[in-house]
Amino acid sequence: MSADLASALLALHHGPGFVIPNAWDAGSARILAQAGFPAIATTSAGIAWSYGLPDGGGTGAERMLQRIAEIVDAVDVPVTADLEEGYGSNPAEVAVTIGRALDAGAVGANLEDAADGRLFDAELAAEKIAAAREAAPRGTFVINARTDAYFAPNSHVDDPFAETVARAQRYVDAGADCVFVPGVDDAESIRRLASEIPAPLNIVAGLAPTLIDAPTLFSLGVKRVSIGGGLARAALAFVERAGRELRETGTLGFLDGALRYADVQERFR
Repeated sequence: MSADLASALLALHHGPGFVIPNAWDAGSARILAQAGFPAIATTSAGIAWSYGLPDGGGTGAERMLQRIAEIVDAVDVPVTADLEEGYGSNPAEVAVTIGRALDAGAVGANLEDAADGRLFDAELAAEKIAAAREAAPRGTFVINARTDAYFAPNSHVDDPFAETVARAQRYVDAGADCVFVPGVDDAESIRRLASEIPAPLNIVAGLAPTLIDAPTLFSLGVKRVSIGGGLARAALAFVERAGRELRETGTLGFLDGALRYADVQERFR
């Protein structure tokens, strides 16, 4: 079953392009799967916020992997996990994390090459990808190598485009199936990245200041469009607005358009 799900996820990267939404718990994952998405990603930011923590690694591997397992159990579509920097300072520790993600039922993962806003040495990052690939052979697990050359403010990269392409090549050579580049938001750079990176390109929509929708990203050559913590942010913004209305006026306008209790029950049966 896992092999079939991994194959299905990998095949999506070689089609015309697909949108993969990011869930933060079993309930959000089930709603998104019922909406018809062919695969679900997790969001480390959304999961951290659901624990009342800021994004950035504070959730820890134990809680993150437990939540990933809950999301996998809630849906019948492939699930790819946001594993941040792999929860390890060296390749061997990252390999252990990948093994645990496999045990949790995930059939793919993002692995980042930065922490605390600073890029790792490219060689070390590539070694982590290689260790992940050894732990999860090609075809059994989709490795999405994330490079933060556009998104690491503490690294002061002079030419983020060139750095991104160089790192992407190393990560693909090390075994990555696709490459994730957050933070780039101009169409021409995205088009050039899609052309020069030797693997399917993942762009997160709604993270950079310039909002580019999925159809436009597909037209630029992007194969995978994710949303990161966007849905979680929108949900939390709604809770905040509703809470303010309830506290300040006592009115219930926020319930307009809400699912009926019976409808929610039916979605979760």
